[in-house]
Amino acid sequence: MNIGIVCYPTYGGSGVLATELGIALGEKGHKVHFISSSLPARLNNTFYDNVYFHEVRNMEYPLFEYSPYETALSSKLVDVITYEKLDILHVHYAVPHASAAYMTKQILKTKGIHIPVITTLHGTDITLVGNDASYAPVVEFSINMSDGVTAVSESLKNDTLDRFNITDEIEVIYNFIDNNKFYRQFNPALKARYGDPEDKFLVHVSNFRPVKRVLDVLKTFELVHETYPNVKLLMIGDGPERHKLEEYCRAKGLCNHIHFLGKKDSISTLLSICDVFLMPSAKESFGLAALEAMACGVPVVSSNVGGIPEVNINGKTGFVHELGDISGMAISVNKLIGNQATWDAFSQYCINFSKEFDITNIVPQYEAYYNRIRQATLDSVMAV
Repeated sequence: MNIGIVCYPTYGGSGVLATELGIALGEKGHKVHFISSSLPARLNNTFYDNVYFHEVRNMEYPLFEYSPYETALSSKLVDVITYEKLDILHVHYAVPHASAAYMTKQILKTKGIHIPVITTLHGTDITLVGNDASYAPVVEFSINMSDGVTAVSESLKNDTLDRFNITDEIEVIYNFIDNNKFYRQFNPALKARYGDPEDKFLVHVSNFRPVKRVLDVLKTFELVHETYPNVKLLMIGDGPERHKLEEYCRAKGLCNHIHFLGKKDSISTLLSICDVFLMPSAKESFGLAALEAMACGVPVVSSNVGGIPEVNINGKTGFVHELGDISGMAISVNKLIGNQATWDAFSQYCINFSKEFDITNIVPQYEAYYNRIRQATLDSVMAV
């Protein structure tokens, strides 16, 4: 199959999923064409079989205060679909990719080309951006005009149906990880950089935005530290809340126990020296970072919002708590780090459960969905 994938090129979850999916499809013999404003981060200038990149270039013109990216994207899509003879177009994140895809479809119809479009919803395109009144009508229309729509969790599917008048079925295809990349690989020398052999390590990974409630991470750690003075915290990532976090550490005298590591491309080795992953988010459509930690044998203590409970199974892979329940999360952390047998059982369950989301199990679901939507489009065209 000849597949077009539209995504954001950044480290956000939608771009990561789209890129990893495209690479995996290429490995299976499909031709995959990425169309984006720049090379997606996960491609890393590495050569992958059957994977191609097409850059969308915006026109600079004094009349435009903001360059019309959606128009440039639609024009590029028309070009790529026409000359590369794509069989299907898969757009990730509704805004503005789904609406650009609709415009593309209408242009191509005048040329006798009928390209099926699949839109994958990732979370904030529905719960944040799509929920804004200035975008909502276009988001709803674009979703309904897609030939197929997928969501990365049951929670996100339900959110979409609650917020918009959706006329067709939404297929849930979960996010995935590659268990060949994320697995427990404990490195004593790495742990020694940040603490002693007997220390317990908590970890958090995010973009440090307010929605991640990163200050709750520090407050939970602070409570745990009162019971277990030998606990350490690794903060992986960066973002707008970092300054506030650093000020809190200094005010509380915790800086010797908390390490801000910044953004990291490969974190499986760091996760593997940790004991508990903290995710107190206010919104999560899925919780991919938690799943990556689980694959490395790290139990998760989280809020119970969005799709997190579909990934973090309470009492098995970790514990879930009401949003903002810092004391409850601290108690759960203490249960895990305070009893080796308990931690061992949770850790092993995490590893086993994470394999259900392995890329080898999820990619065939996308292939089957592509074929179904493609066949439905062909049948529709033939019936006219």
